[in-house]
Amino acid sequence: MPNDATDVAGPAAVSPAGGGGSIFQKLDRTQFFPYTKKEYARRFLWEFVQRFLFRPSPRRAYRWRAMLLRWFGAKIGSPLFIRPTCRVIHPWLLETGDWVQLGDDVVVYNLGPIRIGNHTTVSQGTYLCAGSHDYTDPALPLTRPPVTLGSGIWIAAQAFIGPGVTVGDNVVVGARAVVTRDVPPGVVVGGNPAQVIKQRPMTNA
Repeated sequence: MPNDATDVAGPAAVSPAGGGGSIFQKLDRTQFFPYTKKEYARRFLWEFVQRFLFRPSPRRAYRWRAMLLRWFGAKIGSPLFIRPTCRVIHPWLLETGDWVQLGDDVVVYNLGPIRIGNHTTVSQGTYLCAGSHDYTDPALPLTRPPVTLGSGIWIAAQAFIGPGVTVGDNVVVGARAVVTRDVPPGVVVGGNPAQVIKQRPMTNA
């Protein structure tokens, strides 16, 4: 007896390799070098510094890593508690306030600007994504929408903050939440996609 699900979603749903089906996106039209030569040189130098000076540094050498980021144009408040396994793509597009924490294995994918307010914690494994592609264009051109995190935020482990998102002050983002839309101040959000769960209690402030 045939499997109904396979019959409906199988061969008709996927074009075979080399098939004549209509495909919208054309990867042969993509821009292979979206940055200037100067930008590529800067990226190469930073990748070298991040690999050989930033990542091997002692776990509590926060001032050293903040200094390296400043050398490459980051606007860093004081203090910045950034772990050596945190990966920053473009330091010159990173801005933080005071008393900011970036945990182990955080990825600051800042093709566009990422701004972080005061007293904000980004826990381990979180992905801050300020880069995407315009999927309405067959060539999938690169886009660089900014990400803005307010002050007094706690982003729990392995959350994803998407391109163009603004997270308001005093927000808690639950572990592994996927945030694709702006979050209003003073709430707790969680899930995929992230939804407001409740107001954040702040009676002891």
